[in-house]
Amino acid sequence: MPTPKLDVLIIGAGPSGCVAAAYLQKKGLSIRVVEKNKFPRFVIGESLLPRCMEHFEEVGLLAALQKQGFEKKFGARFIKGDAVCHFDFAESFTDGWTWTWQVPRDHFDKTLTDYLEAKGVPISFETTVTAVTFANDGSSRTTVCSTDGSEEIIEASFIIDASGHGRVLPRLLSLETTPRIEAHSSIFTHVEDVNRPDGVEGTLITFDVISTETWLWVIPFSNGKCSIGYVGPTEYLASFKGTPTEKLQQMMQLSDHYYARFKGCDYLFEPITLKNVSKSVTKLFGKGFALTGNSAEFLDPVFSSGVTFATESGLRAAKLIAKQHAGERVDWQTEYADYILNGVDVFGTYVKEWYTGNLQKIFFQGTGNPEIKRQICSVLAGYVWDESNPFVKNHDRLVKTLARVIDLENTKQT
Repeated sequence: MPTPKLDVLIIGAGPSGCVAAAYLQKKGLSIRVVEKNKFPRFVIGESLLPRCMEHFEEVGLLAALQKQGFEKKFGARFIKGDAVCHFDFAESFTDGWTWTWQVPRDHFDKTLTDYLEAKGVPISFETTVTAVTFANDGSSRTTVCSTDGSEEIIEASFIIDASGHGRVLPRLLSLETTPRIEAHSSIFTHVEDVNRPDGVEGTLITFDVISTETWLWVIPFSNGKCSIGYVGPTEYLASFKGTPTEKLQQMMQLSDHYYARFKGCDYLFEPITLKNVSKSVTKLFGKGFALTGNSAEFLDPVFSSGVTFATESGLRAAKLIAKQHAGERVDWQTEYADYILNGVDVFGTYVKEWYTGNLQKIFFQGTGNPEIKRQICSVLAGYVWDESNPFVKNHDRLVKTLARVIDLENTKQT
Protein backbone atom coordinates (compact mmCIF):
# COMPACT_ATOMS: atom_id res chain seq x y z
CA MET A 1 0.00 0.00 0.00
CA PRO A 2 1.27 3.52 -0.72
CA THR A 3 2.16 5.82 2.16
CA PRO A 4 0.00 8.90 2.78
CA LYS A 5 0.50 11.41 0.01
CA LEU A 6 3.33 13.88 0.51
CA ASP A 7 3.60 17.39 -0.80
CA VAL A 8 7.20 16.75 -1.87
CA LEU A 9 9.44 13.70 -2.14
CA ILE A 10 13.14 14.59 -2.24
CA ILE A 11 15.52 12.03 -3.75
CA GLY A 12 19.01 12.47 -2.32
CA ALA A 13 20.29 13.83 1.00
CA GLY A 14 23.29 15.81 -0.24
CA PRO A 15 23.52 19.62 -0.01
CA SER A 16 20.88 20.20 -2.70
CA GLY A 17 18.31 17.90 -1.09
CA CYS A 18 19.07 19.20 2.40
CA VAL A 19 18.72 22.86 1.44
CA ALA A 20 15.43 22.10 -0.32
CA ALA A 21 14.17 20.06 2.64
CA ALA A 22 15.09 22.74 5.17
CA TYR A 23 13.23 25.40 3.20
CA LEU A 24 10.13 23.33 2.53
CA GLN A 25 9.82 22.21 6.14
CA LYS A 26 9.93 25.84 7.25
CA LYS A 27 7.09 26.55 4.85
CA GLY A 28 5.01 23.78 6.43
CA LEU A 29 4.92 21.35 3.51
CA SER A 30 4.89 17.61 4.14
CA ILE A 31 8.16 16.19 2.88
CA ARG A 32 10.30 13.08 2.97
CA VAL A 33 13.89 12.50 1.86
CA VAL A 34 15.07 9.13 0.51
CA GLU A 35 18.79 8.44 0.20
CA LYS A 36 20.33 5.29 -1.24
CA ASN A 37 23.47 5.45 0.92
CA LYS A 38 24.12 5.16 4.62
CA PHE A 39 25.71 8.30 6.05
CA PRO A 40 28.49 9.16 6.52
CA ARG A 41 29.61 8.23 3.03
CA PHE A 42 32.38 9.43 0.75
CA VAL A 43 31.49 11.75 -2.11
CA ILE A 44 33.46 14.22 -4.18
CA GLY A 45 32.80 17.98 -4.33
CA GLU A 46 34.88 19.14 -1.38
CA SER A 47 35.56 22.76 -2.32
CA LEU A 48 32.69 25.22 -1.88
CA LEU A 49 32.12 28.74 -3.21
CA PRO A 50 31.00 31.82 -1.24
CA ARG A 51 27.63 31.96 -3.04
CA CYS A 52 26.41 28.75 -1.41
CA MET A 53 26.99 30.19 2.09
CA GLU A 54 23.99 32.43 1.46
CA HIS A 55 21.85 29.37 0.77
CA PHE A 56 22.87 27.60 3.99
CA GLU A 57 22.28 30.79 5.93
CA GLU A 58 18.84 31.44 4.42
CA VAL A 59 17.45 28.01 5.30
CA GLY A 60 18.94 27.85 8.81
CA LEU A 61 21.72 25.31 8.20
CA LEU A 62 24.69 27.62 8.57
CA ALA A 63 25.02 27.61 12.38
CA ALA A 64 25.29 23.81 12.55
CA LEU A 65 28.01 23.85 9.89
CA GLN A 66 29.98 26.64 11.56
CA LYS A 67 30.39 24.52 14.69
CA GLN A 68 32.34 21.84 12.80
CA GLY A 69 35.58 23.76 12.33
CA PHE A 70 35.97 23.13 8.60
CA GLU A 71 38.99 24.65 6.84
CA LYS A 72 38.15 28.16 5.70
CA LYS A 73 38.66 28.97 2.04
CA PHE A 74 39.36 32.64 1.32
CA GLY A 75 40.16 32.29 -2.36
CA ALA A 76 41.85 30.01 -4.85
CA ARG A 77 45.36 29.70 -6.21
CA PHE A 78 46.30 28.65 -9.74
CA ILE A 79 49.86 27.59 -10.58
CA LYS A 80 51.42 26.93 -13.97
CA GLY A 81 55.14 26.34 -13.83
CA ASP A 82 56.64 29.45 -12.22
CA ALA A 83 53.50 31.54 -12.81
CA VAL A 84 51.05 31.99 -9.94
CA CYS A 85 47.59 33.60 -9.97
CA HIS A 86 45.71 34.03 -6.69
CA PHE A 87 42.11 35.17 -6.36
CA ASP A 88 40.99 36.63 -3.03
CA PHE A 89 37.22 36.43 -2.51
CA ALA A 90 37.39 39.61 -0.41
CA GLU A 91 38.29 41.45 -3.61
CA SER A 92 35.28 40.34 -5.65
CA PHE A 93 33.14 42.66 -7.76
CA THR A 94 29.85 41.39 -6.31
CA ASP A 95 28.95 42.04 -2.68
CA GLY A 96 28.61 38.78 -0.80
CA TRP A 97 30.45 36.27 1.32
CA THR A 98 34.22 36.65 1.28
CA TRP A 99 35.00 33.09 2.35
CA THR A 100 33.65 29.57 2.37
CA TRP A 101 34.92 26.09 3.32
CA GLN A 102 37.00 23.13 2.16
CA VAL A 103 35.20 20.10 3.54
CA PRO A 104 35.37 16.32 3.82
CA ARG A 105 31.95 15.68 2.38
CA ASP A 106 31.21 12.65 4.54
CA HIS A 107 31.38 14.85 7.66
CA PHE A 108 29.81 17.87 5.99
CA ASP A 109 26.77 16.06 4.57
CA LYS A 110 26.14 14.11 7.76
CA THR A 111 26.14 17.39 9.69
CA LEU A 112 23.33 18.56 7.42
CA THR A 113 21.24 15.40 7.73
CA ASP A 114 21.78 15.14 11.50
CA TYR A 115 20.47 18.68 11.88
CA LEU A 116 17.44 18.06 9.67
CA GLU A 117 16.54 14.83 11.46
CA ALA A 118 16.79 16.62 14.80
CA LYS A 119 14.32 19.17 13.39
CA GLY A 120 11.90 16.39 12.42
CA VAL A 121 12.63 15.95 8.73
CA PRO A 122 12.09 12.24 7.85
CA ILE A 123 15.11 10.85 6.00
CA SER A 124 15.13 7.22 4.85
CA PHE A 125 18.73 6.10 4.34
CA GLU A 126 19.74 2.99 2.39
CA THR A 127 16.57 3.39 0.34
CA THR A 128 16.83 3.13 -3.43
CA VAL A 129 14.34 4.45 -5.97
CA THR A 130 13.54 1.70 -8.47
CA ALA A 131 10.58 3.12 -10.42
CA VAL A 132 8.53 6.30 -10.78
CA THR A 133 5.22 6.87 -12.54
CA PHE A 134 3.54 10.22 -13.06
CA ALA A 135 -0.18 10.91 -13.40
CA ASN A 136 -1.59 13.52 -15.74
CA ASP A 137 -1.82 16.05 -12.91
CA GLY A 138 1.90 15.62 -12.10
CA SER A 139 1.40 13.58 -8.95
CA SER A 140 3.67 10.57 -8.68
CA ARG A 141 4.01 7.06 -7.30
CA THR A 142 7.60 6.20 -6.48
CA THR A 143 8.68 2.65 -5.71
CA VAL A 144 11.58 2.42 -3.27
CA CYS A 145 13.47 -0.58 -1.97
CA SER A 146 15.33 -0.78 1.34
CA THR A 147 18.40 -2.91 2.06
CA ASP A 148 16.28 -5.66 3.63
CA GLY A 149 14.53 -6.12 0.29
CA SER A 150 11.20 -4.62 1.33
CA GLU A 151 9.43 -2.31 -1.12
CA GLU A 152 7.28 0.72 -0.52
CA ILE A 153 5.28 3.05 -2.75
CA ILE A 154 5.49 6.77 -1.94
CA GLU A 155 2.85 9.08 -3.34
CA ALA A 156 3.74 12.75 -3.74
CA SER A 157 2.46 15.85 -5.46
CA PHE A 158 5.98 16.81 -6.53
CA ILE A 159 9.47 15.25 -6.73
CA ILE A 160 12.80 17.02 -6.36
CA ASP A 161 15.54 14.84 -7.80
CA ALA A 162 18.66 15.85 -5.87
CA SER A 163 20.32 12.46 -6.38
CA GLY A 164 23.61 13.89 -7.66
CA HIS A 165 25.72 11.52 -9.71
CA GLY A 166 23.05 8.86 -9.15
CA ARG A 167 20.86 10.85 -11.57
CA VAL A 168 17.71 8.92 -10.75
CA LEU A 169 15.07 10.64 -12.89
CA PRO A 170 17.41 11.34 -15.83
CA ARG A 171 18.01 7.57 -16.01
CA LEU A 172 14.42 6.46 -15.40
CA LEU A 173 12.91 9.06 -17.74
CA SER A 174 15.67 8.93 -20.40
CA LEU A 175 16.61 12.58 -20.01
CA GLU A 176 20.36 12.20 -20.55
CA THR A 177 21.88 14.12 -23.47
CA THR A 178 25.27 15.08 -24.91
CA PRO A 179 27.33 17.00 -22.32
CA ARG A 180 28.24 20.64 -22.86
CA ILE A 181 31.92 20.05 -22.09
CA GLU A 182 34.35 17.72 -23.87
CA ALA A 183 35.18 14.39 -22.27
CA HIS A 184 37.38 14.78 -19.20
CA SER A 185 37.90 12.32 -16.39
CA SER A 186 39.34 12.53 -12.90
CA ILE A 187 41.19 10.26 -10.48
CA PHE A 188 41.45 11.19 -6.80
CA THR A 189 42.02 10.07 -3.24
CA HIS A 190 42.72 11.41 0.26
CA VAL A 191 46.08 11.39 2.03
CA GLU A 192 47.35 12.07 5.53
CA ASP A 193 49.02 15.40 4.83
CA VAL A 194 52.06 14.66 7.02
CA ASN A 195 54.34 17.05 5.12
CA ARG A 196 51.90 19.97 5.20
CA PRO A 197 53.75 23.30 5.43
CA ASP A 198 52.99 25.61 8.33
CA GLY A 199 50.92 28.73 7.86
CA VAL A 200 48.78 29.77 4.91
CA GLU A 201 50.66 27.63 2.40
CA GLY A 202 49.42 24.49 4.08
CA THR A 203 45.77 25.53 3.87
CA LEU A 204 45.49 26.83 0.29
CA ILE A 205 43.31 25.14 -2.25
CA THR A 206 45.42 25.01 -5.39
CA PHE A 207 44.92 24.13 -9.02
CA ASP A 208 48.33 23.08 -10.36
CA VAL A 209 48.28 23.20 -14.17
CA ILE A 210 50.41 20.48 -15.73
CA SER A 211 49.41 21.27 -19.32
CA THR A 212 46.56 23.13 -20.98
CA GLU A 213 44.08 20.29 -20.48
CA THR A 214 45.52 18.52 -17.44
CA TRP A 215 45.73 19.76 -13.87
CA LEU A 216 45.99 18.67 -10.27
CA TRP A 217 43.78 19.74 -7.38
CA VAL A 218 45.00 19.99 -3.79
CA ILE A 219 42.35 20.61 -1.11
CA PRO A 220 43.63 20.61 2.49
CA PHE A 221 41.13 19.84 5.28
CA SER A 222 41.20 20.98 8.90
CA ASN A 223 41.44 17.36 10.08
CA GLY A 224 45.00 16.99 8.73
CA LYS A 225 43.95 15.12 5.62
CA CYS A 226 44.06 16.39 2.07
CA SER A 227 42.19 15.65 -1.13
CA ILE A 228 44.35 15.25 -4.22
CA GLY A 229 43.03 14.63 -7.71
CA TYR A 230 44.15 14.74 -11.30
CA VAL A 231 41.90 15.85 -14.17
CA GLY A 232 42.52 15.50 -17.89
CA PRO A 233 41.13 14.23 -21.18
CA THR A 234 39.61 10.79 -20.75
CA GLU A 235 41.90 9.15 -23.31
CA TYR A 236 44.98 10.73 -21.73
CA LEU A 237 44.16 9.45 -18.24
CA ALA A 238 43.54 6.01 -19.71
CA SER A 239 47.09 5.98 -21.09
CA PHE A 240 48.60 5.57 -17.61
CA LYS A 241 49.19 1.93 -16.74
CA GLY A 242 48.90 -0.08 -13.54
CA THR A 243 46.58 -0.03 -10.54
CA PRO A 244 44.69 3.16 -9.67
CA THR A 245 47.30 3.87 -6.98
CA GLU A 246 50.15 3.38 -9.43
CA LYS A 247 48.43 5.60 -12.00
CA LEU A 248 47.92 8.48 -9.60
CA GLN A 249 51.46 8.14 -8.28
CA GLN A 250 52.74 8.52 -11.85
CA MET A 251 50.58 11.59 -12.37
CA MET A 252 51.77 13.20 -9.13
CA GLN A 253 55.35 13.04 -10.41
CA LEU A 254 54.35 15.57 -13.09
CA SER A 255 53.77 18.27 -10.45
CA ASP A 256 56.94 20.22 -9.68
CA HIS A 257 55.12 22.05 -6.91
CA TYR A 258 53.48 19.13 -5.07
CA TYR A 259 55.42 15.97 -5.84
CA ALA A 260 57.76 16.28 -2.84
CA ARG A 261 54.95 17.15 -0.43
CA PHE A 262 52.95 14.02 -1.21
CA LYS A 263 55.77 11.62 -2.09
CA GLY A 264 55.51 8.64 0.23
CA CYS A 265 52.15 9.67 1.70
CA ASP A 266 49.83 6.70 2.02
CA TYR A 267 46.62 6.91 0.04
CA LEU A 268 43.74 6.52 2.48
CA PHE A 269 41.71 4.63 -0.10
CA GLU A 270 42.32 3.23 -3.56
CA PRO A 271 42.03 6.20 -5.94
CA ILE A 272 38.60 6.55 -7.53
CA THR A 273 38.18 7.29 -11.21
CA LEU A 274 35.22 9.21 -12.59
CA LYS A 275 35.05 8.96 -16.37
CA ASN A 276 33.58 11.69 -18.57
CA VAL A 277 32.55 13.86 -15.61
CA SER A 278 30.43 16.38 -17.52
CA LYS A 279 26.69 15.60 -17.61
CA SER A 280 23.67 17.26 -19.23
CA VAL A 281 19.93 16.64 -19.55
CA THR A 282 17.26 17.46 -22.10
CA LYS A 283 15.20 19.40 -19.56
CA LEU A 284 15.47 20.53 -15.93
CA PHE A 285 11.82 20.06 -15.01
CA GLY A 286 8.61 18.36 -16.04
CA LYS A 287 5.07 18.17 -14.76
CA GLY A 288 5.51 17.16 -11.15
CA PHE A 289 9.31 17.15 -10.91
CA ALA A 290 12.46 19.25 -10.96
CA LEU A 291 16.08 18.18 -11.33
CA THR A 292 18.60 19.91 -9.08
CA GLY A 293 22.37 19.89 -8.67
CA ASN A 294 24.44 17.20 -10.37
CA SER A 295 21.27 15.31 -11.20
CA ALA A 296 20.66 18.04 -13.75
CA GLU A 297 23.94 19.53 -15.00
CA PHE A 298 27.59 19.02 -14.07
CA LEU A 299 30.32 20.88 -15.90
CA ASP A 300 33.79 20.12 -14.58
CA PRO A 301 35.69 20.14 -11.27
CA VAL A 302 38.03 22.97 -12.27
CA PHE A 303 36.19 25.88 -10.60
CA SER A 304 34.41 23.96 -7.82
CA SER A 305 30.96 24.97 -9.02
CA GLY A 306 29.18 21.69 -8.21
CA VAL A 307 27.91 22.32 -4.67
CA THR A 308 26.97 25.92 -5.47
CA PHE A 309 24.80 24.87 -8.42
CA ALA A 310 23.36 22.14 -6.19
CA THR A 311 22.28 24.52 -3.42
CA GLU A 312 21.22 27.27 -5.83
CA SER A 313 18.95 24.93 -7.77
CA GLY A 314 17.71 23.08 -4.68
CA LEU A 315 16.66 26.29 -2.96
CA ARG A 316 15.13 27.81 -6.08
CA ALA A 317 13.11 24.68 -6.84
CA ALA A 318 11.88 24.57 -3.23
CA LYS A 319 10.79 28.20 -3.36
CA LEU A 320 8.84 27.65 -6.56
CA ILE A 321 7.17 24.53 -5.16
CA ALA A 322 6.12 26.44 -2.05
CA LYS A 323 4.81 29.24 -4.24
CA GLN A 324 2.86 26.77 -6.37
CA HIS A 325 1.56 24.99 -3.25
CA ALA A 326 0.19 28.33 -2.04
CA GLY A 327 -1.88 28.63 -5.22
CA GLU A 328 0.36 31.08 -7.05
CA ARG A 329 1.23 30.63 -10.70
CA VAL A 330 4.76 29.41 -11.43
CA ASP A 331 6.47 29.61 -14.82
CA TRP A 332 8.97 26.79 -14.40
CA GLN A 333 10.66 27.51 -17.71
CA THR A 334 11.43 31.16 -16.96
CA GLU A 335 11.73 31.06 -13.18
CA TYR A 336 13.68 27.83 -12.93
CA ALA A 337 15.17 26.35 -16.11
CA ASP A 338 16.15 29.61 -17.80
CA TYR A 339 17.53 31.02 -14.57
CA ILE A 340 19.64 27.98 -13.69
CA LEU A 341 20.87 27.53 -17.26
CA ASN A 342 21.95 31.18 -17.41
CA GLY A 343 24.34 30.42 -14.56
CA VAL A 344 25.42 27.16 -16.18
CA ASP A 345 26.16 29.05 -19.41
CA VAL A 346 28.38 31.55 -17.60
CA PHE A 347 30.37 28.92 -15.78
CA GLY A 348 30.36 26.80 -18.93
CA THR A 349 32.17 29.57 -20.80
CA TYR A 350 34.87 29.71 -18.14
CA VAL A 351 35.32 25.94 -18.18
CA LYS A 352 35.48 25.79 -21.99
CA GLU A 353 37.88 28.72 -22.20
CA TRP A 354 40.03 27.17 -19.48
CA TYR A 355 40.58 24.14 -21.69
CA THR A 356 41.14 26.21 -24.86
CA GLY A 357 43.89 27.99 -22.93
CA ASN A 358 42.29 31.43 -23.22
CA LEU A 359 41.38 31.68 -19.55
CA GLN A 360 44.75 30.34 -18.46
CA LYS A 361 46.32 33.08 -20.59
CA ILE A 362 44.23 35.65 -18.72
CA PHE A 363 45.04 34.16 -15.31
CA PHE A 364 48.78 33.92 -15.79
CA GLN A 365 49.48 36.83 -18.14
CA GLY A 366 46.60 39.26 -18.01
CA THR A 367 45.31 39.90 -14.47
CA GLY A 368 47.21 43.16 -14.05
CA ASN A 369 43.99 45.19 -14.32
CA PRO A 370 42.54 45.07 -10.78
CA GLU A 371 38.97 45.79 -11.88
CA ILE A 372 38.95 42.96 -14.40
CA LYS A 373 40.42 40.66 -11.79
CA ARG A 374 37.65 41.64 -9.34
CA GLN A 375 35.01 40.87 -11.96
CA ILE A 376 36.49 37.46 -12.79
CA CYS A 377 36.91 36.74 -9.07
CA SER A 378 33.16 37.20 -8.58
CA VAL A 379 32.50 34.51 -11.16
CA LEU A 380 34.91 32.18 -9.36
CA ALA A 381 33.06 32.96 -6.10
CA GLY A 382 29.84 31.67 -7.66
CA TYR A 383 28.08 34.98 -8.36
CA VAL A 384 27.25 34.01 -11.94
CA TRP A 385 23.77 35.55 -11.89
CA ASP A 386 25.00 39.11 -11.23
CA GLU A 387 24.53 40.73 -14.63
CA SER A 388 25.92 44.05 -13.38
CA ASN A 389 29.26 42.25 -13.73
CA PRO A 390 30.50 42.61 -17.35
CA PHE A 391 32.26 39.24 -17.10
CA VAL A 392 28.88 37.68 -16.34
CA LYS A 393 26.68 39.64 -18.72
CA ASN A 394 29.10 39.39 -21.66
CA HIS A 395 31.02 36.34 -20.48
CA ASP A 396 31.64 34.63 -23.81
CA ARG A 397 32.68 37.75 -25.72
CA LEU A 398 34.84 39.33 -23.01
CA VAL A 399 36.90 36.25 -22.18
CA LYS A 400 37.77 35.73 -25.85
CA THR A 401 38.43 39.45 -26.40
CA LEU A 402 40.73 39.76 -23.41
CA ALA A 403 42.69 36.70 -24.55
CA ARG A 404 43.14 38.26 -28.01
CA VAL A 405 44.35 41.52 -26.44
CA ILE A 406 46.97 39.58 -24.47
CA ASP A 407 48.09 37.87 -27.69
CA LEU A 408 48.47 41.25 -29.44
CA GLU A 409 50.46 42.68 -26.54
CA ASN A 410 52.74 39.65 -26.55
CA THR A 411 53.24 40.01 -30.32
CA LYS A 412 54.22 43.70 -29.93
CA GLN A 413 56.73 42.82 -27.23
CA THR A 414 58.43 40.29 -29.48
